[in-house]
Amino acid sequence: MLMRLSLRLRIFLLFAGLAAACLVAVASGLWLGYRRLGDADTLNAFVQAAVLAGFACLGVVAWVWYLFDVNVARPIDSLAGALRARAHADVTGGMDGTIAAYLGDLAPAATAAAASLAETRNALAEAVARETTRLTVEKSRLEALLSDVDAGVILCSGDHTLAFYNGQAVDLIGAGMAAPGLDRRLFDYLREGPILLAHERLIATGDKDAASDLLCATLTGSRVLSARMRLMAAQDGTVPGYVLTLRDVTADQATHARREALLAEVFDRVRRPAANLTTLMAAIPDGASAPGKLDSALREEVAALAAAVTDLSQRHDAGREGWSLNMTRASDLLDGLRARMESEGLAAETQADALLLRCNGFEVIALLAGLTEAMARDGVACSFRLQIEEEGSGALIRLGWQGAALPVAQLERWLDAPLEPGITAAPRRSVLATHGTDIWPEAVGRGAHSLCMPIPQARRVVRRPAPIARPVVYDFDLLSKARGAAVQDARLLDLTYVVFDTETTGLLPGQGDEIVQIAAVRIVNGRRVEGEVFNTLVNPRRPIPPSSTEVHGITDAMVQDAPYVEEIAIRFHKFAEGAVLVAHNAPFDMAFLRRLEPVIGLKFDNPVFDTVLLSAVVYGQHEVHSLDALSHRLGITIPEEARHTAIGDTIATAEAFLKLLPMVQGRGFATFGAVLSEVRRHGRLLRDLN
Repeated sequence: MLMRLSLRLRIFLLFAGLAAACLVAVASGLWLGYRRLGDADTLNAFVQAAVLAGFACLGVVAWVWYLFDVNVARPIDSLAGALRARAHADVTGGMDGTIAAYLGDLAPAATAAAASLAETRNALAEAVARETTRLTVEKSRLEALLSDVDAGVILCSGDHTLAFYNGQAVDLIGAGMAAPGLDRRLFDYLREGPILLAHERLIATGDKDAASDLLCATLTGSRVLSARMRLMAAQDGTVPGYVLTLRDVTADQATHARREALLAEVFDRVRRPAANLTTLMAAIPDGASAPGKLDSALREEVAALAAAVTDLSQRHDAGREGWSLNMTRASDLLDGLRARMESEGLAAETQADALLLRCNGFEVIALLAGLTEAMARDGVACSFRLQIEEEGSGALIRLGWQGAALPVAQLERWLDAPLEPGITAAPRRSVLATHGTDIWPEAVGRGAHSLCMPIPQARRVVRRPAPIARPVVYDFDLLSKARGAAVQDARLLDLTYVVFDTETTGLLPGQGDEIVQIAAVRIVNGRRVEGEVFNTLVNPRRPIPPSSTEVHGITDAMVQDAPYVEEIAIRFHKFAEGAVLVAHNAPFDMAFLRRLEPVIGLKFDNPVFDTVLLSAVVYGQHEVHSLDALSHRLGITIPEEARHTAIGDTIATAEAFLKLLPMVQGRGFATFGAVLSEVRRHGRLLRDLN
């Protein structure tokens, strides 16, 4: 029990015991002297002497204790904190030897030990850096590759928590909800039924190379995703994790549904007039002409059938633009066509405007290449000029040559030939139908002719916007992370933390002050996840006092269009779900959040750590525990422009917390419950701060 007390408290108890012993000794000595003397008249003199001697003893002991506390106990605590910072938190700055000036050679010896430790670390770091350079390069290449993959990629542990995701996955499963985060359940974003079934099916097969295709939906049902699941190698006795690749097929399904509906309507609208015509024709004897009324009925049914076919054809053409027609660069189209023609020994010059065409590039190339080959085979031309130019909202493809004109009848015969002989029997004119266009010959000058083929939809190529950073986020250690322990018994590094900070209109939430900015970052597996940040301004619905603006720099104009605090509180609650909240002087920030609980219908009942109290555990209560002082002791630099901004203070608090964690563990506090019991002993610090 005594060893759990702080050094300063133990020394105080030692001197208190010494003072008590001195008082007992003085009192006992005077009492024995009085008994030996046996004179009742001297009792007052003995009492006065005892009181004076007692006060003198207490004064001397208190003075010695004060000198010992100031010059020995406090310096030892400070020196221990500085050594722990260098031993556990990688602080490299020099130590102040004057803090232990009365401890003889202890401070220089500690400084030398810290310097030696730093040199050893530097040498080890250099050796490790040399050996890991290749792995770092390969890692960055892998990240770049996975960030550019056009499919969402997710890696989950056996209990369906996220250990990896790329930027495309954020776009797919984070739409309309909080963005995904490491160590969160996949089923916070996707419906669990198909995924659980596919996972169980793959495990049951026992085939490590097996894959399962499935269709799943986001939790809100706004997107339908096509997914493929493949198991990963499992640790002994654990459920295997899996890789999930995702593609958005919502638009494809809608297009497919429209096509199916159109086909059903085609059959319905054509079937009835056709049946009526069959009935009417059966009523006419062979070789006889139709009576007047029957003739009118036949004409009406034929007109209805023709109108239905025309209407359905127009609707088919109007909806075709979304069916497998992508945007193709005009220069790429001509380059592919030229390569195809040159492989057949045909000469070609090309010229194209800076256009993007909505077309099936492979089909267009196959059509035009087939026509040029037919023209060369029939002696029309062997040298061509290819040109694509803007025309209204679309583009015009011109295939020109010098020589004889091309008869329309011959062109029609070529269009009836197969598009790719030996590959597909579809005629070349099917490409025209797919694109809702036509092709015709025309004369452009003396001896100059061309084939003209419009593309209905095209647009100018504009300058490409700056690429959006789409980082991959991962921590593969989460795949083998043991779970299930209660928070009280959980190891510190096994917990997920959300470090946050608020900026407010004032310091009194109970008197109407409100949040104007809130920021947070997530710490998973002992590291800050760079891609998971919560940072937003808040409209407080009240003016921001100039005195507050001087501190955090936020003005009324900056928050005028910001969301209200109720919306932000709900989003922050989701961001912090399942995590331990960490803040510097947490009661202040938590007071603003907890007063919103009745309004939003949610409770901020997360466990809470306060870096003020963690600092007191490591450095003792006698030190200053402001964020600036703590950052200085831990070698953390807060840029001046970031100080007193929610995100700047949040990042500084997170860095301090990550350095304090191993220092607290070094003191023997390995679990959340153990640290919580220790920090409660320093609660007076927070009462003084607030």
